[in-house]
Amino acid sequence: MIKLLAKSIREYKKASLATPLLVSLEVVMECIIPFVIAELVNQIKAGCELDVIVRYGLVLTVMAGLALAFGAWAGSTCATASCGLAKNLRKDMFYSIQGFAFENIDKFSTSSLVTRLTTDVTNVQMAYMMIIRLAIRCPLMLIFAFVMAFVMGGNMAVIFLFVAPLLAFCLILIIHKVTPMFKRVFKKYDQLNNSVQENVKGMRVVKSFVREDFEKEKFNTASEDVRRDFTKAERILAFNGPIMQFCLYSVMVFVLSFGSYTIITSRGLDLDVGQFSALLTYSFMILNSLMMFSMVFVMITMSAESAKRIVEVLSEKSSLTDPEHPVYEVKDGSIDFDDVSFKYSKKAKKFALADINLHIRSGETIGIIGGTGSSKSTLIQLISRLYDTTEGTVRVGGLDVRTYDLEALRNQVAVVLQKNILFSGTIKDNLRWGNLNATDEEMEHACKLACADEFIERFPDKYDTYIEQGGTNVSGGQKQRLCIARALLKKPKILILDDSTSAVDTKTDALIRKAMREYIPETTKIIIAQRISSVQDADRIIVMDNGRIHAIGTHEELLKNNEIYREVYTSQNKAGDSDENESR
Repeated sequence: MIKLLAKSIREYKKASLATPLLVSLEVVMECIIPFVIAELVNQIKAGCELDVIVRYGLVLTVMAGLALAFGAWAGSTCATASCGLAKNLRKDMFYSIQGFAFENIDKFSTSSLVTRLTTDVTNVQMAYMMIIRLAIRCPLMLIFAFVMAFVMGGNMAVIFLFVAPLLAFCLILIIHKVTPMFKRVFKKYDQLNNSVQENVKGMRVVKSFVREDFEKEKFNTASEDVRRDFTKAERILAFNGPIMQFCLYSVMVFVLSFGSYTIITSRGLDLDVGQFSALLTYSFMILNSLMMFSMVFVMITMSAESAKRIVEVLSEKSSLTDPEHPVYEVKDGSIDFDDVSFKYSKKAKKFALADINLHIRSGETIGIIGGTGSSKSTLIQLISRLYDTTEGTVRVGGLDVRTYDLEALRNQVAVVLQKNILFSGTIKDNLRWGNLNATDEEMEHACKLACADEFIERFPDKYDTYIEQGGTNVSGGQKQRLCIARALLKKPKILILDDSTSAVDTKTDALIRKAMREYIPETTKIIIAQRISSVQDADRIIVMDNGRIHAIGTHEELLKNNEIYREVYTSQNKAGDSDENESR
């Protein structure tokens, strides 16, 4: 885990190495200062001249200045290193997620990935900052101060040998109790983020069904779970303070009592005032180091679970990889399914697709009809290799899809989904997702084919109209037509419309299909639809049922020979006749 996280340090190695070095120099300066002050006190007690005091004062000023400079420099390099690590971790995780296959994405929820990219990375950043600074400073300060306390205080420093183990034992006990709580709380963070994400994304549905109170209660429950676990952890961590104060005051009482007694009884022979003042200072240093060390342990304990969650994403390998010698050119739009069966998980008992044998010629228009859950979308996802087959082979352009370079294959297979996504930016920005170098004329032509130009021209800014996040300022039908235009700009060899005209009227649907027949005849077109009217003029229509191909034929052939197709056609036409009669 540490090795994998360390790879994200990269260009911030110098800052990461400089910080411990600067902290070490700072500690050395700070630990020598009390020793010099003790010498100064003894010199004053002995009745030294002013020039001696000035000389010691100058030395102390220089040492304090150096300690301050080293500390400030260490703070700067520490901030650079920790923030840089956080930036690289987010970048590496995001890049890793972009390379995931659908199978990999299915392992993580969206809310969990957001938590890992934000909260978990922040926790690791804080822990790293403490590790390269405080985790170096505290042990060094502890060792130096311990040695100097023995040098200055002799046997009296033995008190630290009792206090330090007691404090360490208490801190370890606290951390042992707190660790499982932090493991639980991050899972509940995912649930909390999921509640927020669902609510914001489905705000219109929430309001239309008047479910605000239900959503508030769901959020409160998730929030209360996080609060409860954090409260338990914080209550235990709160013992840090009292334990530290107890140890601090115990040492102070001991040092002040026995130190004063030793000075008085020995008349300064066994312990003088200078040594006594230095011993007090070193006592504070030791106990302060232990206190900071406890904070480091707490932060590391909390971030350990975050680090594991980050590593889960970084170490996840895409189940889809390019072959050693990939093919970069797709010959044509022909598609072949040879004895294909597929299931989403190796553990799944049932195949989502079974015994699929299908051969589509390049340039052919294929319609796919089937009930909900008949695996229509699953079938087309194998073409662009969003998933790999469990059994059998899918070939595009005569070659197994697994022999192609993934990017090259997907550039030749354009898919327009039912749930279309538009990104914040202008209409041109969204269209150029299909072709980054598309000219204005090419975009306008694609929009005419998709029947999108008619509403774009009505916008005041036309193609420079700004699309809000998620396309909230355009209708469902407008969104679908823009996405079809975006796909056409790819000039693909295979165009798949996955129920992507469900939000447009039948007249516009017919115009889009007519335009595609006339202007892209060589492109293989696969149209998944619920409406028979959307596929009835296709070269062939596939009827899917329960993950299998139930029948293949033209509209007329299926009406005559297939019961499922005939039943859907009849029910839709009856519904249409009924609506027409009602309107009359």
